Amino acid sequence: MDRPVIGIISNSHQLNDQYAVHAGGLMNSQAVAEVAGGLPLLIPADPRVVAVEDLLEACTGFLFTGGRPNVHPEEYGECETAAHGVFDRARDAITLPLIRACIQRGQPFLGICRGFQEVNVALGGSLYPEIRDLPGRMNHRMPPDGTQEEKFELRHMVKFTQGGVFHRLTGAQEVMTNTLHGQGVKAPGKRIVIDGYAPDGTPEALYVQDAPGFTLAVQWHPEWNAANDPVSRPLFQAFGAAVKTFAAGRVARTLSTA
Repeated sequence: MDRPVIGIISNSHQLNDQYAVHAGGLMNSQAVAEVAGGLPLLIPADPRVVAVEDLLEACTGFLFTGGRPNVHPEEYGECETAAHGVFDRARDAITLPLIRACIQRGQPFLGICRGFQEVNVALGGSLYPEIRDLPGRMNHRMPPDGTQEEKFELRHMVKFTQGGVFHRLTGAQEVMTNTLHGQGVKAPGKRIVIDGYAPDGTPEALYVQDAPGFTLAVQWHPEWNAANDPVSRPLFQAFGAAVKTFAAGRVARTLSTA
């Protein structure tokens, strides 16, 4: 079987402060190709150029990536403040309905950082605008200085639910992860199961209860060193296996109606 297409959600940027681009991190593409075994396809997350229905047919699975812009608070019923940062409303318009459609169809996805937050918001959950401002919470943001290796280094533990999805997948109840986010889950959405927490109580791993497909998402960045990291590797491998299973079912359904 040819490699199944995995759509990678891109982010909008201004190149040289004037040229608009859709961009995605090389680490995401490498993790999809080398660990998940999929064919990475960068998606311009903008309803002016793509439609959710077309994406569902063109791609077998989706990687909802991290990104500097945040989900707009209007999407979870709150007013915009300076603490909410910058936004990408075009991405909101694609990812939130796409997540809901994937859940309904059983189409696999993996959410990372902003993608983790998008899954929660798509199902009616809310977000804190700045985790580090909450009493008792640590600073989860990316260090402002240092090399890329230093910014992505493992910085805190995540504890999974005993016997839960992530515990079974990784083979460990406690793992070390990086942390490069400012916002975080406030109230879980309907059917959202928080399956892992940081030591300060910040949600770090989730899935959608009773969903027919693969719906895992994490607050950290497993695309960093995905081929070698003992937590990232099984996560992307499981995602890739789910995508291949969905692709095989899609082919079977096509043949049965031919």
